Amino acid sequence: MFPTRLEIIPSAGIVEKVTAAVPPGTTLTITCLPHHGIERTMRAAVQLSVLGYRVIPHLAARSLHSRAELTGIVRDCNGAGIGEVFVIGGDRKLPAGPYESALPLLEDIAQYSGGVMRAGIAGYPEGHPSVGALDLVDALLAKQHLATHVVTQMCFSAPKILDYAALLGREGVQLPVWAGVAGSVPRTKLVSLATQIGVGSSLKFLSRKGPLARKLLSGDRYSPLGLISELAEHPDRVAGIHYYSFNDLDGVTEGATLRSNPATTELASIPGAAK
Repeated sequence: MFPTRLEIIPSAGIVEKVTAAVPPGTTLTITCLPHHGIERTMRAAVQLSVLGYRVIPHLAARSLHSRAELTGIVRDCNGAGIGEVFVIGGDRKLPAGPYESALPLLEDIAQYSGGVMRAGIAGYPEGHPSVGALDLVDALLAKQHLATHVVTQMCFSAPKILDYAALLGREGVQLPVWAGVAGSVPRTKLVSLATQIGVGSSLKFLSRKGPLARKLLSGDRYSPLGLISELAEHPDRVAGIHYYSFNDLDGVTEGATLRSNPATTELASIPGAAK
Protein backbone atom coordinates (compact mmCIF):
# COMPACT_ATOMS: atom_id res chain seq x y z
CA MET A 1 0.00 0.00 0.00
CA PHE A 2 1.26 3.50 -0.82
CA PRO A 3 1.00 6.07 2.01
CA THR A 4 -1.52 8.79 1.13
CA ARG A 5 -2.65 12.03 2.74
CA LEU A 6 -5.85 13.82 1.77
CA GLU A 7 -5.85 17.59 1.41
CA ILE A 8 -9.13 19.34 2.19
CA ILE A 9 -10.24 22.97 2.07
CA PRO A 10 -11.89 24.34 5.26
CA SER A 11 -15.05 25.51 3.53
CA ALA A 12 -18.39 25.74 5.30
CA GLY A 13 -19.65 22.34 6.44
CA ILE A 14 -16.37 20.53 5.78
CA VAL A 15 -16.26 18.82 9.18
CA GLU A 16 -19.66 17.25 8.61
CA LYS A 17 -18.71 16.30 5.05
CA VAL A 18 -15.50 14.61 6.20
CA THR A 19 -17.13 12.66 9.01
CA ALA A 20 -19.82 11.41 6.61
CA ALA A 21 -17.36 10.21 3.94
CA VAL A 22 -13.91 9.57 5.44
CA PRO A 23 -13.13 7.08 8.24
CA PRO A 24 -11.46 8.30 11.46
CA GLY A 25 -7.73 7.69 11.55
CA THR A 26 -7.30 9.07 8.03
CA THR A 27 -4.55 11.65 7.62
CA LEU A 28 -5.97 15.01 6.53
CA THR A 29 -4.08 18.16 5.60
CA ILE A 30 -6.08 21.39 5.79
CA THR A 31 -5.32 24.31 3.50
CA CYS A 32 -4.80 27.93 4.50
CA LEU A 33 -6.12 30.16 1.72
CA PRO A 34 -5.79 33.98 1.85
CA HIS A 35 -9.56 34.55 1.82
CA HIS A 36 -10.13 31.96 4.55
CA GLY A 37 -7.31 32.82 6.92
CA ILE A 38 -5.50 30.69 9.47
CA GLU A 39 -8.38 30.92 11.96
CA ARG A 40 -10.65 28.79 9.78
CA THR A 41 -7.84 26.31 9.12
CA MET A 42 -7.14 25.86 12.81
CA ARG A 43 -10.81 25.63 13.77
CA ALA A 44 -11.37 22.77 11.33
CA ALA A 45 -8.06 21.15 12.32
CA VAL A 46 -8.90 21.08 16.02
CA GLN A 47 -12.43 19.80 15.42
CA LEU A 48 -11.29 16.98 13.14
CA SER A 49 -8.41 16.00 15.41
CA VAL A 50 -10.78 15.66 18.36
CA LEU A 51 -12.99 13.45 16.17
CA GLY A 52 -10.13 11.00 15.62
CA TYR A 53 -8.45 12.14 12.39
CA ARG A 54 -4.70 12.68 12.07
CA VAL A 55 -4.64 16.34 11.11
CA ILE A 56 -1.93 18.51 9.54
CA PRO A 57 -2.90 22.21 9.34
CA HIS A 58 -1.26 24.43 6.73
CA LEU A 59 0.33 27.58 8.14
CA ALA A 60 0.89 30.38 5.63
CA ALA A 61 3.61 32.71 6.88
CA ARG A 62 2.22 35.88 5.31
CA SER A 63 -1.23 35.26 6.79
CA LEU A 64 -0.02 35.27 10.43
CA HIS A 65 -0.70 38.54 12.23
CA SER A 66 1.77 38.19 15.11
CA ARG A 67 4.08 35.91 17.03
CA ALA A 68 1.46 35.84 19.77
CA GLU A 69 -0.94 34.31 17.25
CA LEU A 70 1.65 31.65 16.47
CA THR A 71 2.14 30.76 20.13
CA GLY A 72 -1.63 30.35 20.38
CA ILE A 73 -1.62 28.03 17.37
CA VAL A 74 1.15 25.90 18.86
CA ARG A 75 -0.79 25.75 22.12
CA ASP A 76 -3.98 24.74 20.29
CA CYS A 77 -2.08 22.04 18.39
CA ASN A 78 -0.68 20.63 21.61
CA GLY A 79 -4.10 20.62 23.22
CA ALA A 80 -5.70 18.82 20.27
CA GLY A 81 -2.91 16.28 19.80
CA ILE A 82 -1.72 17.79 16.52
CA GLY A 83 1.99 17.09 16.08
CA GLU A 84 2.63 18.20 12.51
CA VAL A 85 2.09 21.29 10.36
CA PHE A 86 2.74 22.21 6.74
CA VAL A 87 4.53 25.56 6.40
CA ILE A 88 4.39 27.74 3.29
CA GLY A 89 5.01 31.38 2.48
CA GLY A 90 1.44 31.78 1.26
CA ASP A 91 -0.26 33.60 -1.61
CA ARG A 92 -1.05 36.79 0.25
CA LYS A 93 0.70 39.67 -1.54
CA LEU A 94 1.55 41.66 1.60
CA PRO A 95 2.34 40.01 4.94
CA ALA A 96 -0.28 40.48 7.64
CA GLY A 97 2.40 40.40 10.33
CA PRO A 98 6.08 39.68 10.96
CA TYR A 99 6.56 36.73 8.59
CA GLU A 100 7.38 37.29 4.93
CA SER A 101 8.48 33.73 4.18
CA ALA A 102 8.41 30.21 5.56
CA LEU A 103 11.95 30.13 7.03
CA PRO A 104 11.48 32.51 9.99
CA LEU A 105 8.12 30.89 10.71
CA LEU A 106 9.77 27.46 10.82
CA GLU A 107 12.40 28.83 13.19
CA ASP A 108 9.77 30.16 15.58
CA ILE A 109 7.70 26.97 15.41
CA ALA A 110 10.79 24.99 16.41
CA GLN A 111 11.45 27.39 19.28
CA TYR A 112 7.88 27.60 20.59
CA SER A 113 7.26 23.85 20.33
CA GLY A 114 10.57 22.88 21.89
CA GLY A 115 11.64 21.29 18.62
CA VAL A 116 8.98 18.56 18.71
CA MET A 117 6.58 19.87 16.06
CA ARG A 118 7.05 18.13 12.71
CA ALA A 119 6.88 20.40 9.66
CA GLY A 120 6.50 19.82 5.95
CA ILE A 121 7.68 22.34 3.37
CA ALA A 122 6.75 22.93 -0.27
CA GLY A 123 8.57 21.82 -3.43
CA TYR A 124 7.94 22.77 -7.06
CA PRO A 125 8.72 20.17 -9.74
CA GLU A 126 7.65 22.62 -12.48
CA GLY A 127 9.10 25.71 -10.87
CA HIS A 128 7.37 28.70 -9.32
CA PRO A 129 5.95 31.65 -11.30
CA SER A 130 7.78 34.24 -9.17
CA VAL A 131 10.90 32.41 -7.89
CA GLY A 132 13.86 31.14 -9.91
CA ALA A 133 14.76 27.45 -9.97
CA LEU A 134 18.12 27.89 -8.19
CA ASP A 135 16.52 30.07 -5.52
CA LEU A 136 13.91 27.37 -4.88
CA VAL A 137 16.59 24.75 -4.26
CA ASP A 138 18.59 27.14 -2.07
CA ALA A 139 15.46 27.82 -0.03
CA LEU A 140 14.93 24.10 0.58
CA LEU A 141 18.56 23.70 1.63
CA ALA A 142 18.16 26.58 4.09
CA LYS A 143 14.96 25.11 5.59
CA GLN A 144 15.61 21.38 5.62
CA HIS A 145 17.14 21.31 9.12
CA LEU A 146 13.79 22.60 10.41
CA ALA A 147 11.60 20.29 8.30
CA THR A 148 10.73 16.63 8.10
CA HIS A 149 9.61 16.25 4.47
CA VAL A 150 8.84 18.03 1.19
CA VAL A 151 5.38 18.08 -0.39
CA THR A 152 5.34 18.92 -4.09
CA GLN A 153 2.99 21.26 -5.86
CA MET A 154 0.34 19.50 -7.94
CA CYS A 155 1.96 17.84 -10.94
CA PHE A 156 0.64 15.52 -13.66
CA SER A 157 3.83 13.86 -14.87
CA ALA A 158 5.52 11.01 -13.02
CA PRO A 159 8.87 11.60 -14.79
CA LYS A 160 8.86 15.26 -13.72
CA ILE A 161 8.17 14.34 -10.10
CA LEU A 162 10.76 11.57 -10.07
CA ASP A 163 13.38 13.76 -11.77
CA TYR A 164 12.66 16.50 -9.24
CA ALA A 165 13.16 14.12 -6.32
CA ALA A 166 16.44 12.97 -7.84
CA LEU A 167 17.52 16.59 -8.38
CA LEU A 168 16.90 17.44 -4.74
CA GLY A 169 18.99 14.48 -3.66
CA ARG A 170 21.88 15.53 -5.90
CA GLU A 171 21.72 19.09 -4.55
CA GLY A 172 21.86 17.91 -0.93
CA VAL A 173 18.20 18.03 0.09
CA GLN A 174 17.81 14.85 2.10
CA LEU A 175 14.13 15.14 3.05
CA PRO A 176 11.55 12.55 1.93
CA VAL A 177 9.40 13.78 -0.97
CA TRP A 178 5.62 13.44 -1.00
CA ALA A 179 4.15 13.79 -4.50
CA GLY A 180 1.26 16.21 -4.94
CA VAL A 181 -1.41 14.50 -7.06
CA ALA A 182 -4.74 15.98 -8.16
CA GLY A 183 -7.87 14.00 -7.37
CA SER A 184 -10.59 12.86 -9.72
CA VAL A 185 -12.21 16.16 -10.75
CA PRO A 186 -13.80 17.59 -13.92
CA ARG A 187 -11.24 18.57 -16.53
CA THR A 188 -12.46 22.18 -16.79
CA LYS A 189 -12.14 22.71 -13.04
CA LEU A 190 -8.69 21.17 -12.99
CA VAL A 191 -7.41 23.33 -15.84
CA SER A 192 -8.71 26.46 -14.10
CA LEU A 193 -7.11 25.57 -10.77
CA ALA A 194 -3.81 24.55 -12.33
CA THR A 195 -3.60 27.78 -14.31
CA GLN A 196 -4.09 29.83 -11.15
CA ILE A 197 -1.22 28.14 -9.31
CA GLY A 198 1.22 28.16 -12.23
CA VAL A 199 1.22 24.46 -13.14
CA GLY A 200 1.68 24.33 -16.87
CA SER A 201 3.67 21.91 -18.96
CA SER A 202 2.56 18.65 -17.39
CA LEU A 203 -1.10 19.68 -17.74
CA LYS A 204 -1.03 20.34 -21.48
CA PHE A 205 -2.29 16.86 -22.28
CA LEU A 206 -5.73 17.81 -20.93
CA SER A 207 -6.34 20.12 -23.87
CA ARG A 208 -5.43 17.45 -26.39
CA LYS A 209 -7.39 14.60 -27.91
CA GLY A 210 -4.60 12.07 -28.29
CA PRO A 211 -4.13 8.65 -26.64
CA LEU A 212 -2.40 10.08 -23.56
CA ALA A 213 -5.34 12.37 -22.84
CA ARG A 214 -7.77 9.50 -23.32
CA LYS A 215 -5.70 7.36 -20.95
CA LEU A 216 -5.71 9.97 -18.19
CA LEU A 217 -9.30 11.15 -18.60
CA SER A 218 -12.36 9.16 -17.64
CA GLY A 219 -15.05 10.81 -19.70
CA ASP A 220 -14.55 14.47 -18.93
CA ARG A 221 -12.81 13.86 -15.60
CA TYR A 222 -9.14 13.55 -14.82
CA SER A 223 -8.12 10.24 -13.23
CA PRO A 224 -4.96 9.97 -11.07
CA LEU A 225 -4.87 6.18 -11.43
CA GLY A 226 -2.00 5.97 -13.90
CA LEU A 227 0.13 8.64 -12.24
CA ILE A 228 -0.13 7.09 -8.77
CA SER A 229 0.65 3.65 -10.17
CA GLU A 230 3.82 4.98 -11.82
CA LEU A 231 4.95 6.78 -8.68
CA ALA A 232 4.30 3.74 -6.49
CA GLU A 233 6.94 1.88 -8.48
CA HIS A 234 9.62 4.24 -7.12
CA PRO A 235 9.45 4.20 -3.30
CA ASP A 236 13.14 5.11 -3.27
CA ARG A 237 12.24 8.57 -4.60
CA VAL A 238 8.66 9.17 -3.45
CA ALA A 239 7.61 8.63 0.16
CA GLY A 240 3.87 8.88 -0.48
CA ILE A 241 1.00 10.73 -2.12
CA HIS A 242 -0.36 14.12 -1.09
CA TYR A 243 -3.82 13.86 -2.63
CA TYR A 244 -5.51 17.15 -3.56
CA SER A 245 -9.17 16.22 -3.05
CA PHE A 246 -10.70 19.67 -3.80
CA ASN A 247 -13.28 18.52 -1.21
CA ASP A 248 -14.62 15.91 -3.65
CA LEU A 249 -14.61 13.29 -0.93
CA ASP A 250 -16.95 10.94 -2.78
CA GLY A 251 -14.28 10.80 -5.49
CA VAL A 252 -11.75 9.78 -2.86
CA THR A 253 -13.73 7.13 -1.07
CA GLU A 254 -15.79 5.61 -3.87
CA GLY A 255 -13.84 2.63 -5.12
CA ALA A 256 -11.08 3.18 -2.55
CA THR A 257 -10.97 1.80 0.96
CA LEU A 258 -9.06 4.08 3.32
CA ARG A 259 -7.06 2.31 5.97
CA SER A 260 -4.88 3.95 8.58
CA ASN A 261 -1.82 3.10 10.61
CA PRO A 262 -0.20 5.25 13.32
CA ALA A 263 1.76 7.30 10.79
CA THR A 264 -0.34 7.71 7.68
CA THR A 265 -3.28 6.64 5.56
CA GLU A 266 -3.03 3.89 2.99
CA LEU A 267 -5.28 3.33 0.00
CA ALA A 268 -6.32 -0.25 -0.59
CA SER A 269 -7.09 0.83 -4.15
CA ILE A 270 -6.34 3.93 -6.15
CA PRO A 271 -8.64 6.90 -5.39
CA GLY A 272 -10.88 7.99 -8.21
CA ALA A 273 -10.68 4.64 -10.00
CA ALA A 274 -14.44 4.17 -9.82
CA LYS A 275 -15.18 7.63 -11.25
